[in-house]
Amino acid sequence: MKIMFISLGCDKNLVDTEMMLGILSEQGCSFTDDENEADIIVVNTCCFIGDAKEESINTLLEMGRLKETGNCRLLVAAGCLAQRYRDEIQSEIPEVDVIIGTMAIDKIGEIVRLYRERTAQDEKSRQNQVAGAGQEQGARFMEDINARPVYGKKRVVTTGGHYAYLKIAEGCNKHCTYCIIPKVRGDFRSIPMESLVAEAESLVSGGVRELILVAQETTLYGVDLYGEKKLPELLRRLAKIPGIYWIRLLYCYPEEITPELVETIAAESKICHYLDIPIQHASDSILKRMGRRTTQQQLRDKIAFLREKIPDICLRTTLITGFPGENEQDFEQLLQFVDEMEFDRLGVFTYSPEEDTPAASFPDQIPEEIKEDRRAQIMELQQDIAFEKAEEMTGRVIPVMIEGKVADENAYVGRTYKDAPGVDGLVFVNTQEELMTGDFVPVVITGSYEYDLIGEISYENEFTE
Repeated sequence: MKIMFISLGCDKNLVDTEMMLGILSEQGCSFTDDENEADIIVVNTCCFIGDAKEESINTLLEMGRLKETGNCRLLVAAGCLAQRYRDEIQSEIPEVDVIIGTMAIDKIGEIVRLYRERTAQDEKSRQNQVAGAGQEQGARFMEDINARPVYGKKRVVTTGGHYAYLKIAEGCNKHCTYCIIPKVRGDFRSIPMESLVAEAESLVSGGVRELILVAQETTLYGVDLYGEKKLPELLRRLAKIPGIYWIRLLYCYPEEITPELVETIAAESKICHYLDIPIQHASDSILKRMGRRTTQQQLRDKIAFLREKIPDICLRTTLITGFPGENEQDFEQLLQFVDEMEFDRLGVFTYSPEEDTPAASFPDQIPEEIKEDRRAQIMELQQDIAFEKAEEMTGRVIPVMIEGKVADENAYVGRTYKDAPGVDGLVFVNTQEELMTGDFVPVVITGSYEYDLIGEISYENEFTE
């Protein structure tokens, strides 16, 4: 019996997938990447925006067809879409046999065990029996979305082994008017520090050299458990673990970034001078309608503070265009803000109206073509900024983490501290030397191509960043 996992959506979802893989690996299960070979298929779904919802639904439908054309006998829907649309999935996608809520991922072992037992009892009637069991239980494994997060489980790292995500909290209390996360992931709940340190130690003992801290909002870590923000302390403890080379922070809400956090990043050599600070907009009126906690001036002040205290910091952000009520003046403010702030990394989403969120019922909804046009304008401006910043790297010597070899060439691909995996740029390193994934090498940047850098190994020079 072979099991296949498909993980959609964010890196936080990926951690859940890796925990489910770990639970099943301890039960002696075997896994496959070939959908036609899989007896059991688990789709860990996403529903953050419309495109993610559509991808999740299409994937479930596609995997469901394998019940006719492949080996699939049990299709499991897990994750945010499963949590939010469990009734609709059960009635409209009958190919799905079992639904697992966001706080019930540890039930995957029980589900597979039950299926294997029933299969062993009566191979001929296994589908009827599993379907019957599903009907008795509503084909659902659900927990309260504010239940204690699942943590402390063995994980099967799927990112190549040299880096891994460390989810430090679950849920969110911000309740931005466009966001569905609190309704599918619950309120903000931190994972105990001792468990996180132990998990990090386990990951590092398995070869991980870069830890990437994630949560819906990392900056509030600890407020619910310890009565105060404990991210700086967590970072200091993680930095003491032998074998860690980089610690990277994602999803730091600007209003929650404290001087202590900035001082910790500056003082600890293992912490990348990199922050992902999702700001979403720069017009005060739109920020207010979004339910955000900052004004444009506060954003300017925070960015200036970060660059003053950590001059080589790399700042990434995300924006939304076409939010309800966004007029030309609002958009021009956003465009000017992007031009003046010169973010190192920037992504833009068009506004996606999500049912059960306040913004979906706001007046003055923006036509799709205007959303897309505004997104394109920002990305064109950011492209010029990014290309210029890439060119400015020429001549600098920086450490690069090797990600893999370029096929049929004497070159490798890697990342700098300025590049989070999957979302930022790459460095192409020309060398005759044999390198391994996860190696750190000093690279002198010799040129750039759009968002990516080109360089050569240079042991003669000291790092300039």
